[in-house]
Amino acid sequence: MITLEVGLEDRSYPIHIEEGCLQKVGPDLAERRVANYYCVIADNRVAELYGDELLHSLASAGIHAECIQFPRGEASKTLATVAGLASQLAQKGFGRKDGIIALGGGVTGDIAGFLAASYMRGIPFIQIPTTLLAQVDSSVGGKTGVDIPEGKNLIGAFYQPRAVYIDMHVLRTLPREELLSGLAEVIKYGVIRDQEFLGFLDSNHQKILDLDPETIEKVIHTCCRIKAEIVAEDEREADLRRILNFGHSIGHAVEAASDFSILHGNAVAIGMIAAARISVAKGLLTNEEVDRICSMIKKFGLPTEVPKALNRDVIKNFLLTDKKTVSGRVFYVLPTSMDRIIITDEVSDKQVDDVLSYPAE
Repeated sequence: MITLEVGLEDRSYPIHIEEGCLQKVGPDLAERRVANYYCVIADNRVAELYGDELLHSLASAGIHAECIQFPRGEASKTLATVAGLASQLAQKGFGRKDGIIALGGGVTGDIAGFLAASYMRGIPFIQIPTTLLAQVDSSVGGKTGVDIPEGKNLIGAFYQPRAVYIDMHVLRTLPREELLSGLAEVIKYGVIRDQEFLGFLDSNHQKILDLDPETIEKVIHTCCRIKAEIVAEDEREADLRRILNFGHSIGHAVEAASDFSILHGNAVAIGMIAAARISVAKGLLTNEEVDRICSMIKKFGLPTEVPKALNRDVIKNFLLTDKKTVSGRVFYVLPTSMDRIIITDEVSDKQVDDVLSYPAE
């Protein structure tokens, strides 16, 4: 088992990475004594696939737990879902010394984490991510939240888990399109922080797509290591952590404008290329460097252009309500070279219009 630590002093926590570690969650939590009882929060699909296995692991370690399900999909990421889950916790008698286990992808982690942060003003929670996107990104760092009609993740809290358990085996049941979506966040880490890792992705792309265990373990470990280092230095996104939003300003707007029919990672892939093209327009990046990022994204079967069908004015309206916007100014994370990033609000409307109207292939 590989174990990393997110160093946050008295709130530090481990990230365990191992094929088959889902079966070890119960004994580890029994030893750690994080909570008395647990409620496993999962969407209906993940609950069917892995709910019983996790409950068995907990029960075999003498831990009482039960599972509460919610409908799968981004449409469930609302305050109404959180309120409904909180009511079920209260009806079942869960108290401040009990805990929540998020079993699922990014939507589940966001919902369960926000529920844990707000129920009785905060109870412990554990992350068990079951998608690649959640394993390499959203399960680490303590960002939780839900969507409202005006934008994505506008209601939420920074609330760190007590532990993260990453079992690569569960990726075998992940739909192909969700695996590819997660790879957008993987590529992001190479662009913002580690050019050598970007080269590794390029030369091992087929092994990654085939879910070769050793290769996938290296991918997840590298991404989690980078994110843990960044979060330890800037937990609440005051400065450095903002580089993790590369591709997310325009990406979130595209995702929301599509009414979430475009997967998050696909939208981030589109957003990364849009941000790179803005960098070219500002003289910060060469066309050759954009082509390299674009080639990498295409190699993993991800989109690079904003779909023609999406209304550009709607996308721009969502940009203005994005949580990264300050005093009406949209901040963009722009690459200036491979693994070099700046954050700026000095992007003109014309530069945004140009990348949004870039001809789709």
